[in-house]
Amino acid sequence: MNLRSASAAAVALLCVGCAATGAATRTPSQRSGPRRPAGDLLVRDRFVIGRSVLGRPITAVELGDPDERRTSLVVGVIHGDETAGRGIARRLEHGPLPAAAVLWVIADLNPDGVARRTRQNADRVDLNRNFPWRWRPLGRPGAQQYAGPRPLFEPESRAAYRLILRLRPQITLWFHQPLAVTDRSGGDARIERRFAALSDLAVRELPRYPGSATSWQNHRLPASTAFVVELPPGRLAAAAAARYERAVRTLTSPQRQYRGR
Repeated sequence: MNLRSASAAAVALLCVGCAATGAATRTPSQRSGPRRPAGDLLVRDRFVIGRSVLGRPITAVELGDPDERRTSLVVGVIHGDETAGRGIARRLEHGPLPAAAVLWVIADLNPDGVARRTRQNADRVDLNRNFPWRWRPLGRPGAQQYAGPRPLFEPESRAAYRLILRLRPQITLWFHQPLAVTDRSGGDARIERRFAALSDLAVRELPRYPGSATSWQNHRLPASTAFVVELPPGRLAAAAAARYERAVRTLTSPQRQYRGR
């Protein structure tokens, strides 16, 4: 099995057991871009990896050359009232395809929260407190950081969890707002500093919270780096969105390899 087949099979496995709810559908492949020397096409493939509490689809887009081993992931929105990252994710989805890497994009992990303009999902859970690493009960339903009744109780966090374990991305960026910093999140500090230099969002170590997605990833996949990018408040100007998009593309390109801590 070549890497392309393995990638398709891995995503197909995400869908096992979901057919009854329709959460496991995949749209027809949309391949574009120049043909690779080995005959492969660059891809722009869209997958429904799960559904929200209220049944809205959660979509991941695969971009670039799936035969390449270098894989990165961008999550545009996890808190429904922090939506600026979605615009950057959409720019990545529709822009030039990476030629020697594969980039996955989840523009919106919390579609119910976005629709309601709430930090939490429709179960009133803060999804960024619902991952397994050092999870503990926090607050009550509707509280700002309510962690849910148990880790991975929410369908949105389970969808991200499954995809991340299938892909094992070397770099993952989680967009938040409104602090305008690159968080020192516990992965490779050189990667975080590189993004800070590219984006003009200075590095700062924010408090660690139980059940956060980045802490879980950095613990579960120690050879990779997941970190939070706190964008400025409000809607992004076009120039700022373009700058952050370029920063992501440069950071995740294969020209710069990072090893160790």
